[in-house]
Amino acid sequence: MIEQAFAPAAEAIAAGRIPGAALGVVRADGQRWSTHAGLAARLPEPEPLTADHWFDLASVSKVIFTTTAILQLADEGRLDLDRPVTDAIPDWRQYDVAGAAERKLTFRDLIAHRTFFPAVEPIYTYGDDPARLRAFVLQREWRHGPPVYSDINFIVLGIAIERITGKSLRAWPLGKGLTFGPPPGPAVATEYCSWRGRILKGEVHDENCFALGGDTGHAGLFGTVAGVLDFAQGLLNGTGASAAMLEAIRTPQYDHRTCGWERKFPGWSGGQACSAETIGHTGFTGTGLWIDFERGLAWTLLTNRVHPTRHFDSGIFQLRPATGDAVIAAFDAA
Repeated sequence: MIEQAFAPAAEAIAAGRIPGAALGVVRADGQRWSTHAGLAARLPEPEPLTADHWFDLASVSKVIFTTTAILQLADEGRLDLDRPVTDAIPDWRQYDVAGAAERKLTFRDLIAHRTFFPAVEPIYTYGDDPARLRAFVLQREWRHGPPVYSDINFIVLGIAIERITGKSLRAWPLGKGLTFGPPPGPAVATEYCSWRGRILKGEVHDENCFALGGDTGHAGLFGTVAGVLDFAQGLLNGTGASAAMLEAIRTPQYDHRTCGWERKFPGWSGGQACSAETIGHTGFTGTGLWIDFERGLAWTLLTNRVHPTRHFDSGIFQLRPATGDAVIAAFDAA
């Protein structure tokens, strides 16, 4: 079954569109399957991909770490999703207390991406001191636009978690096979970074996350296939989240977004064969996780599609839904 589900990724590897890929599938009862093929690195020399390699999860960090942490803090009564984020960050836009629109935003606004922030900003070009860059994020008057999926939302949520807990994000307990970098084992290579002047391997790909210290709300998490599947299984069987947390990640908040996640919509990354009760999220490096609650089935596709450069058509936007449809076809028939 797993080889049938892996067929689209195997074809992409054979065609040279991506160096390597790993696919894992898990059911709520713990049954799991995984496979991998291709290379963990092409440069500086070829390195075969193994089941033990750590992937830079990129924006999948938003759901595995940040969304989980925010909802857990809400569960504990340490924040209210419908209260302003200034409850945790009272100095946000502190020089315009009366007029700053940022000060009116709630935790729910940020976690559901229903703010006016731009999708991304090259924060790393403003300096290299993590504390100063955090201050820059909080004091900048952000340009306004229509609601879009924005890294800024989750960078601010990460700062809020730090303020509420009094600890760095690295101090948050994570399951086996999940960590903020550098990972404790062999890492999959990502891009040649023209800013850092090297192939990235075991250090976070996202420039803003790197400049902010490597552990932020929007990126920075590394994971193995097994680690990602453990997390997914916890959501499927309820051992990894409370009933309130599960309701929050499954209930639409804005458009096709829930708290942190996306729900199935036409043309989305998880394919069209999954049920309407499916949520998912992707990462820029070529990663993704999807959870079909109706079927009690989850899958993760981890690739290094940006290695050695993002400036190449890897076909990832076609590969992800094709893989989702292949997973459903293979495991529905089982």
